[in-house]
Amino acid sequence: MRRIISILLENEPGALSRIVGLFSQRAFNIESLCVAETDEPTISRITISTFGDDQVLEQITKQVNKLVDVIKVADLTERSHIEREIMLIKVLAMNDKSRTEVKRIADIFRGNIIDVGKQIYTIEITGDEDKISSFIKILNNETEIIEVVRSGTVGIARGDKALRI
Repeated sequence: MRRIISILLENEPGALSRIVGLFSQRAFNIESLCVAETDEPTISRITISTFGDDQVLEQITKQVNKLVDVIKVADLTERSHIEREIMLIKVLAMNDKSRTEVKRIADIFRGNIIDVGKQIYTIEITGDEDKISSFIKILNNETEIIEVVRSGTVGIARGDKALRI
């Protein structure tokens, strides 16, 4: 089962490696990992996307909670939440036909062309994992993809639920 775990922790050296170490010790793959400081510079928020068995993930969550630097842990999968990913993608747009098609596809997916070169367009797109993957698949049928950079999933609970101190 796919899981989205959010963790608030002290913004200290080594804190991230201790959390990742727990996943590694249990032979759990981290599908995506996003880390940044929050509105409070001394606190970071980590969003981890992974697949796994409920029992092992529950054990990892409990062990993460015991780490000194960790303030709070929440499994967003179990509640109503919003998740997004951002992607930057460079594609070949050599002639008028391919440029028009790339622009049309970007518009359909609500992407933004953020850089234009002689033969290269760079597009920014935001959405869930399925939307991003579909966009790549369709573009791949129309033109050559030069480079892809994906942020990984970030998530937040819907409504008045919040992960805060």
